[in-house]
Amino acid sequence: MAVIPFDMRTGTIWMNGQYLPWADAKLHVLSHGLHYGSCVFEGERAYGGQIFKTREHSERFLKSANILDFEIPYSVDELIAVKQEVVNRNGFQNCYVRPVAWRGSEMMAISAQNATIHTAICVWDWPSMFDVATKMKGIRLDIAEYRRPDPACAPFDSKAAGLYMICTISKHRAEKKGYADALMLDWQGRVAECTGANVLFTKGDEIITPIADCFLDGITRRTVIELAKRRGFKVTEKRILPEELASFDECFICGTGAEVTPVAEIGPYKFTPANICRTLVEDYAVEVTPK
Repeated sequence: MAVIPFDMRTGTIWMNGQYLPWADAKLHVLSHGLHYGSCVFEGERAYGGQIFKTREHSERFLKSANILDFEIPYSVDELIAVKQEVVNRNGFQNCYVRPVAWRGSEMMAISAQNATIHTAICVWDWPSMFDVATKMKGIRLDIAEYRRPDPACAPFDSKAAGLYMICTISKHRAEKKGYADALMLDWQGRVAECTGANVLFTKGDEIITPIADCFLDGITRRTVIELAKRRGFKVTEKRILPEELASFDECFICGTGAEVTPVAEIGPYKFTPANICRTLVEDYAVEVTPK
């Protein structure tokens, strides 16, 4: 089935305080956010018409902007209300929610203190990537050539658009080789994350995941860790070298888009999705269901 380009879809987008027809939500080609990467965003999901962890996402959205040295002119509560209204106006029950903020066109140079900060909220239909039966077969990951940057060289704790450039390159290269995604190492060659999701492993009844000190500590990651602890699993955050992957039993990734997705292969390393993967896939599905 052909995918409708995003600029040709219909619906309502909220932009700078106004609810606009989809086609009218535009920015100029000479926008600082486009040329210099001064743009932050969030990725969220609504389930049953309610946005999951909407407050945490709104708080991170404002934090990301502050790290990039600009201020989004809306409060957490205002963003929460608008996001929900955009979901309602578009008539979705289960959908993806994308808040985005960027510097505008008043200044077109590295320095842009006086550029207007624009904010928009869009939603679109995006069902779960896999059903449970398909998920439990596990996806295949390549190992990316690009690495997550040294935290002294990039604002890793901001969900900044520019940080995703190497993710897009890495995912494209993986897909060309028949993989679903790529595992990225950190600047010192240790296991970090996938291109748009965090990664976790199991050894016996223990869940092991990299320390999130050079990549985003995902809201889904924190949710899954909480769910695991509720089940009584031990969760350890530690440095993981690539050669240690051979010692793990199960592997799964998690994120807003991926939700909880088991992994069967990372390059030469094989995993067998089993009890822990299935338990957390099912527990996460229950957790996001509106009560």
